[in-house]
Amino acid sequence: MTSVADDPDLVVAVEDRLRDVGRQVRRAMLDAMPDGEPVQWLYGPMREYPARPGKALRAALCLSSGRAFGADSAALLGIAVAIELLHNAFLVHDDIADGSEMRRGRPTLSASHGLAAALNAGDGLAIVASQVLRKATRPLDRELADRVLAEFDTMALRTLEGQATEIGWQSDHVEDLVPADYLELIMHKTCWYTTIYPLRVGALIGSAGTADLAPLIRFGFHFGAAFQIRDDLLNLIGDERTYGKEILGDLYEGKRTLTLVHLLDVARGSDRAVLRDYLRRSRAERSPELVRTVRTMMDDYGSIDFTREYAEGILLVAEDYFEEAFADARPGPDLDFLRSLVPYVWARWR
Repeated sequence: MTSVADDPDLVVAVEDRLRDVGRQVRRAMLDAMPDGEPVQWLYGPMREYPARPGKALRAALCLSSGRAFGADSAALLGIAVAIELLHNAFLVHDDIADGSEMRRGRPTLSASHGLAAALNAGDGLAIVASQVLRKATRPLDRELADRVLAEFDTMALRTLEGQATEIGWQSDHVEDLVPADYLELIMHKTCWYTTIYPLRVGALIGSAGTADLAPLIRFGFHFGAAFQIRDDLLNLIGDERTYGKEILGDLYEGKRTLTLVHLLDVARGSDRAVLRDYLRRSRAERSPELVRTVRTMMDDYGSIDFTREYAEGILLVAEDYFEEAFADARPGPDLDFLRSLVPYVWARWR
C-alpha cells in the first residue's frame, strides 16, 4: 500500500479536492431547500447540517467514479447532492438515537433545537433528498433511471438495517460478538451509502448501464470498512477540535465498535466484570470515570493496536480490489483521485 508518509502531498491534494467538492455540493444542497414558513421550527434547522463543512466523501466518490466511466459532471451532480442530503438526514437521526452533543464542531440539532424539531428536520432532509434524486434522473434513459432509483432505495434500506442492528445490540446487551459480526454491521450501516452506492451509481451513469458493478461492491466494502474503523479509532484517539465530534462518544453510547468487540473477547477476571457492568448501563449511567476505565483497558489489552492492524489488512485488500473495480475506467485525474483515497483514508484525522 502506498505510504502517506512517503507522499505527504497526497493528503493535501485529497483534502483540497474534497473541500472543492464540499463547497459545490453545499451550495447545491442549500439551493434545494424549500423557502417559506415555518423557518424557525423547520426550514432553518434543516439547513444547519448541510451548511456545516463535512467530508463530502460520498459526493466526491459519485462524481469521480462517474467521470472515470465517461459521464460529465452535469449528469452526476444531482445524484451526488441527493446522497449528501440523505447522509445529513441520517446524521440528524443518528444524533438523536445516540444522544450525541457535537456534530461537525457545533452542537447537534437535538441539543440546540430539541428532539422533536431535530426529528422533523431529519425527515425533511430525507424528503428533499428524494425530490432532488427524482429530478436528477429525469434526463436519463428510463431503464437506467429506474436502476438508479432502485439502487438508492436498496442503499437506504441496507443503512436502516445496520442502524437497527446496532441499536439492537445495545438495547439487548449483546456481548457474544466477533469481528465478522462487526463487518456485517458496517457493510449495512456504513458501506452501502458511504462508498458502495456512490461508486456504483457513478459507474452506472458513466457507462450508461454497461459497467460490471460486482467488483465495485468488493472494493466499496473494503474501502468503506477501513473508513469506518478509522472513524471509530478517531473517536478514541483523535482531537475533538479536528475530529468535529465528541471524543469517546462511542464509549458513552456503548457502541460495539471493532475495538470494543476485541476487548469483550480478551478481557478477563475483574476487568471483564467491570466491562459487563458498563455495557448494561445507559448512557446517562456511564460516568466519565467508568468510560476512562474502559478506554484504559483498550490500551492494556491491545485492543487499539488490534484495530489498527485489522484495518491496515483490510486496506491492503481494498487496494487489490481497486484495480479490478476500475479496470475499464478512463485514466486521468478522477481515477488518480479515487486511487489516492485508499492510503488517505488511514491518514485522515477528521
